[in-house]
Amino acid sequence: MSKHYVLAAGGTGGHMVPASALGAELMRRGHRVALISDPRGVRFPGLFDDIQTHVIPAGRFMLKKPARWVPAMREMWRGRAMARELYRTFRPAAVIGFGGYPAFPALMGAFAEGIPTAVHEQNAVLGRVNRTVSRRVDAIATSYDQTERLSPALAGKVHLVGNPVREAVLALRAKPYPLLEEDGIFRVLVTGGSQGASVLSQVVPDGLAMLPVQFRRRLQVTHQARVEDIDAARAQYAQHHIAADLATYLPDMPEQLAWAHLVIGRAGASTIAELTAAGRPAILVPLPGATDDHQTANAREITRAGGARTIPQSEFTAVELAKQMQKLGLDPAALENAAGRARSVGRPKAVSDLADLVESLDAPVARLPVAAPARPKPAMAGA
Repeated sequence: MSKHYVLAAGGTGGHMVPASALGAELMRRGHRVALISDPRGVRFPGLFDDIQTHVIPAGRFMLKKPARWVPAMREMWRGRAMARELYRTFRPAAVIGFGGYPAFPALMGAFAEGIPTAVHEQNAVLGRVNRTVSRRVDAIATSYDQTERLSPALAGKVHLVGNPVREAVLALRAKPYPLLEEDGIFRVLVTGGSQGASVLSQVVPDGLAMLPVQFRRRLQVTHQARVEDIDAARAQYAQHHIAADLATYLPDMPEQLAWAHLVIGRAGASTIAELTAAGRPAILVPLPGATDDHQTANAREITRAGGARTIPQSEFTAVELAKQMQKLGLDPAALENAAGRARSVGRPKAVSDLADLVESLDAPVARLPVAAPARPKPAMAGA
């Protein structure tokens, strides 16, 4: 039976990509889907072309700026009223939040209308919006078997599904790791997420330049850089005679992952999900300013499995990068083994399991795998 569903997500790639994947799966099952987001979210290229989109106000509460709390509250209530108006015409069977400020008024509107709700958490730490609504929603879908800041009292409605990725990325799981011969081209993908990362542009070219000359000559680098960093990074690669293609945005990320032997990047939720879905080894540099240090938590599972090496940004130097590159790259068998270990912690059924959970919200909740509450956070060291 065809139903209507509303997805609500903030306008960053970490929220929008899994929302898009779920939307595509629900439509494939014959349902109608609408998206609530902010101006950034509805403009993401290629993600929501076939889904009706709505922008609603979403007040942003900044703890260090109390003068903005009252205006933010007004915006949130205005967004809640607009969401309720949409629900009265679209009549959704459920509203699913993916985090980010626009999800909050959308979920508040659903609570007011008595509509079933769920949230999906992409990170290994429950985000602020999801944490705020966690006691009121009907189901909480998680991406890791250990999720920090998640109350053990809520375990009965927590379901481990994983983090959905695009079909083109998931398709890589069925393909072998790209052949790497001892004297063949070694392909490196450098990506800092949807916004790039300045530290990667500053460190990676010089770190690769420290590799033995025979190894350095084999490199083929694709590097996503911020607009303000790209010219300097391009000059560094040229100075070191390293073959490199640079861009501020990589629209063909699945293709880039398909040929990459190694990824150097941040540890955002989408990055980790794609690495584990495709089975690609990585050197990860978690964003130190991420809320609740969630990128360090995200990196923990793949690192423990042996599929990645994590370097705190404070220790991410050209010398350290060169050392880790040589440990991984000089032994093709070890690199392929790391790829397999990354793949071993992937959850390829994430989107279908999440869609099953969503479809069950107006019926008895499906018994998907239950995630365990997080243990006390251990210290995270570089591998």
